Parts: sequence; structure tokens; C-alpha cells
Amino acid sequence: MPNPMEQAEVRRLANAIRGLTLDAVETAKSGHPGLPLGMADAATVLFSQFLKYDPADPAWPDRDRFVLSAGHGSMLLYSLLYLTGYPGMSLDDIKTFRKLGSPCAGHPEHGHAPGIETTTGPLGQGIGNAVGMAIAEAHLNARFGDDLVNHKTYVICSDGDLMEGISHEAIGLAGHLKLRNLIVLYDDNNITIDGARSLSDTTDNNRRFEASGWQVDTCDGHDAADVFRALTAAQKSEKPVMINCKTIIGFGMPTRAGTQKAHSDAPGADEVAGAKKALDLPPEAFALANGVLEKWRAIGKRGAAARAEWNTRKASAQASPDFDEAMAGNIPHGLHAALDDYKKKIVAEKPTIATRKASEGVLDVVNPIVLSTMGGSADLTPSNNTKTKDMLDFEPQTYGGRYIRYGIREHGMCAAMNGLALHGGVIPYGGTFMVFSDYCRPSIRLAALMQQRVIYVMTHDSIGVGEDGPTHQPVEQLAAMRAMPGLLTFRPCDPVETAEAWEIALNKKDGPSFLALTRQNVATARSAFTDKNLTAHGAYEIAGADGEAKVTIFASGSEVELAMQARELLKADGIGARVVSMPCWPLFEKQDAIYRDAVIGNSPVKVAIEAGVREGWDRYIGADGIFIGMHSFGASAPYKDVYKHFGITAEAAAQAAKKALK
Repeated sequence: MPNPMEQAEVRRLANAIRGLTLDAVETAKSGHPGLPLGMADAATVLFSQFLKYDPADPAWPDRDRFVLSAGHGSMLLYSLLYLTGYPGMSLDDIKTFRKLGSPCAGHPEHGHAPGIETTTGPLGQGIGNAVGMAIAEAHLNARFGDDLVNHKTYVICSDGDLMEGISHEAIGLAGHLKLRNLIVLYDDNNITIDGARSLSDTTDNNRRFEASGWQVDTCDGHDAADVFRALTAAQKSEKPVMINCKTIIGFGMPTRAGTQKAHSDAPGADEVAGAKKALDLPPEAFALANGVLEKWRAIGKRGAAARAEWNTRKASAQASPDFDEAMAGNIPHGLHAALDDYKKKIVAEKPTIATRKASEGVLDVVNPIVLSTMGGSADLTPSNNTKTKDMLDFEPQTYGGRYIRYGIREHGMCAAMNGLALHGGVIPYGGTFMVFSDYCRPSIRLAALMQQRVIYVMTHDSIGVGEDGPTHQPVEQLAAMRAMPGLLTFRPCDPVETAEAWEIALNKKDGPSFLALTRQNVATARSAFTDKNLTAHGAYEIAGADGEAKVTIFASGSEVELAMQARELLKADGIGARVVSMPCWPLFEKQDAIYRDAVIGNSPVKVAIEAGVREGWDRYIGADGIFIGMHSFGASAPYKDVYKHFGITAEAAAQAAKKALK
């Protein structure tokens, strides 16, 4: 363990962060200077003496992860990345803070520059991500051993992070799992945008963390020795650690320190000048005191020896090839053949089963082959069918387990899955009822924004939920998810499409996938085997017309079965009809115009059947097309009665098509 640095030296280094922050925010005329100025001392101690990293290899797998959950204080992170010598973060970049094309966005964005471990800004998300990162580290440590995986996840969070409900879910899960590799530094400055924290919150956060199973310490966030003491004590904890850092927001500002004016307002030239004088900083914009940059760059090189030692261990580790494959996120070549065998079996047997049950069957194939999958559910395992027979639970005694019991924490689950994906080495999937995707949406949006491979298993996808009624029957959620950029939303119609959707989701490294799966049984619609993944086209003709197609019926999920029945009813009346299954709209939109036009066809009557709202369907059936679906919330009754009550039947579709042909 290193010896603590002198207070004066820490302050001199920390003031470099403060000076860069003041100038960047003042130049941009916007930003949040309060947190960087307040937490600069604590962050300096962390980055100079505890955090394991090497800017020469920002993606070093065994680096400690640092998450700035309070993303509004982004200049703290950008300053540290520049000062320690990370590539992709220059002084010119700092000068373009909040400008178009700058890696220094208003809030940290993963992928904009090395060293930004996750996208934060929506408060509470970062601490949720950090829990996932800590889970990934614990699991990979159990799988590959200390020689390859032995690091920590550090977080700086704010009052706002801890007020958000997601923090309750994340903190509770981390405490339950005894994630001793997770250390949170809480910037306790008692100020929010409105004013004193006491205006809206009087929670004793120390006791709150203790009640959730964390080790809690308190330090003076401006006293280098006290911060050092707390971080030293945290290293050997058998629990996750929260260090309450008592700080002054906007430290150094002559008139705004300790007030809400320091939080998010541009300071103004006079305030900047006064702060620089008080902090003994050069008056020129973006200037650093003599020798400070060199000292910071030397700190940045501190981790090179640890990385070199790790590389030596890795070179002789028997598990090294498997570790590399896991970190690369590669899918074993044998999966496609195994899923083809599953599809052949389904086509031969033609079972009538719910797609959630079909998903379980697919996972029974996937999980023994893809050893990097980590599944879970928000306390709905028997309903989501997300745990396969080969999976052990992930828990303190068996971190090698691959199944996470998230409890009733949908939002926390999805934030943690983002962290799992960001850490690398695992492919997370998790389940809940689709109606509760509303609880998950902020985290799903961030997964799409960050282009992370996260798979959402959302079962009970329509009014087919039945007796649980409209509170549990999603009608607008499917349209909402389809509207999200970068998210592949699948609604497979049968076990074959379910297998194909899983194969696509597992192989998609650059974004999340959302699987909408039925509660109720559905017939196998695909009558013949093909080794082609038809779902990858997004939409395809699943049943052609006998003769000229007067009607084209579009459907997804469980309503494909109704479409096939409607086709038979029309056929009996001498009317040619074709059926198009549309399991994934975004994939269909990526096909070329010739393919899309051929699938949509030129039938004079176009019908869409889906037990959800109409939004989005008009692009395929036209504004005058026939929509058989939901125009309101659902109702509580056996699902077949609910479908009939709302007119979502094969008979209604056939009758509407015939009426339109007259």
C-alpha cells in the first residue's frame, strides 16, 4: 500500500482539475463546475494512489473501472483523462467542451474517448452500471482466477444519484451479493440545483447503505490524508464500501462555493479570476502551474508495471485463450449448427407452445455452448423461463454461477446488465414482464445509445396475459420500443423464429435486442426447415396465396397464427391471401428496396393484425389499411375471451378484408 501524499501536493494537483474545469465551463457558457471543484481532492487521491489503470492501454482487461455516476460533473473526468495522458483527450479537446464533435460532451459518452467507461448523466444509472461491472469482475475472477481477473470498480456519485429510485435497487442488490470489489465515493455537499438538499431530502445515507449491507466510512473530502485513510480501509472490506466524502461544492469559488449557484451555472469571468487567485492558479485560460502536467503524466504511468506483470501472467496462464475469447465477446462457431438442429426438431414435431417456453428451449441449446452468457430475472424466473438446467445461481458463495436473482428490481437489473456488457467477458440477458419495460426504459435507452449487447427477455407480451388484466397487458410498449433508435425489437411468431431471434441477438455486438414473447401457446407456423435465418430479413412471406393475392395480411408474434387462419377463411371463399410475418421491423428496414417492395407486395387490400396499438403500421398497410388490434387498454378475463372482446380474431380479419374488396 502506498504512503499518503502531502496535503499541499494533492491540493496542487487537484487545482489543475479545478482550473481546467473553470475555464472549460466559462468558455462553453454552460456546464456543471460544482462537483469537479468539490471532488477534485478526493479524485486526485484515488487516481494517484489507488486506481489501477494504464493510459497506454485504456482497454487493459484487468484495469480498475471508474464510473462518474454524477455525469453532470463531466469535466472532472475529462480533466483527469487529459492530465494522466489518455489518448483521445487533448487540451484542445478540453477547450471545445460541449461543442459539436468534441469528445468532451456535456455528459460523458462511452466511445467518445478512451477512459470513459460508461455513458452517465441520467442520475443513478452510473451506480447501477457499476454494480453490473462488479458482478462481471466477481464472476470472471471465479471463472479465470486472480492471475487474470482481480480488480475493483470505483464510483463517484452525488446526492442526485442517491435520490433516484434506481439507486435503491442497485445498492440493495450490491449489498445482498456482498460485492467487495465495489467502492463508492459519495460527494456529500448538501446542495442541489434548487438549493440545500434539506429542501427535498433528509435521508441519512450512511445508515441507508449500512442497512443494505455495505461498509460505510466518512471522511473530509478535502483532507488528502483522511481520503487516503478511507480508501485504504476499503481495500480489504468483505462488503461493498460507501465512503461519504464531506465536500464544499464549487470549492475555491469566492462567492459561490457552498451554494446552488456553483452547481450548474457558468461562473463568469470575475468568479473565475477570483477562484484562480484563491487556488494559486495561473490567470491565463487553460494554463497549468509549472510542473503539474509532468507530475500528472508520471502518475498516469504508474500502472504500467502492473500491466506488464499481468501480461506476463497471462502469457503462461492455461485459461488465457478462453479468457481472450470471452473478452472478445465471440460466439462459438458450433452455435449455428446446434440451433439448426433445434429448428429441425421443431419443424418435425410442430409443437404448440408459448414463445417464452420456446425461448427456454433455445437457451437450453445456447447456454452450454456460449459459456459467457449470464442470465437473470426480476423475480419472475418461472414465468420468464430464463434459467436453464445447467445454470448455477450467482451468489456470494458461488460467484462462478451464471444466473442472477435480481429480485423485484427491473430498472436496477437493466442498468446492471449495461454494466455487465460494458465490462466485457459476459453476455447479459434478463427477463421480466413486458409491461414492466416501462420501468426499464431509461436503461434500455442507454444500452442503445452506447451500442451494448444486452438482451431483454420480455414475456407476457400482449392482452394474451389474460386474467391479470390491463395493468399487466402491454398494448403501447411494443410501439415504444420499436421507436427507439439502435434497438432490435423482436416479436417472434413461433419457436423457429424465437431461435432465429436469439441467434441474431447473440451475434449482435453493437447493440441491444428486445424479445417480446407470449404467455399463451402458439402453433408452429414455419412448416419447412431452412438453414437460412429468415428472421434476419425482419419480415418475409410465411404463406403465399393460391393464385392472385387480393389480400396481404401482416402480423407479428401470436397474431401470425390468426393471420394464417384468416388466410384459410379467405381461401375458402375463393379469395387469394398471403401472410407476411414481421418479427423485427428495424431489420426489415435495412433490406434493400427491391426486397421490401416484394414482401409488402401490391395486393389491393392490406391488413395488419397485432394485439397492440396501430402506431407504426401505416408505413406498411397505408393510412387506409385495415388494422385489427388494440385501440385502448385491455381487460381482465381468460385471454381467448379478451381477444374476442376486442375483435382480434381471424374471423374479424377475414370479414374486414372481404368488405374492403367489395
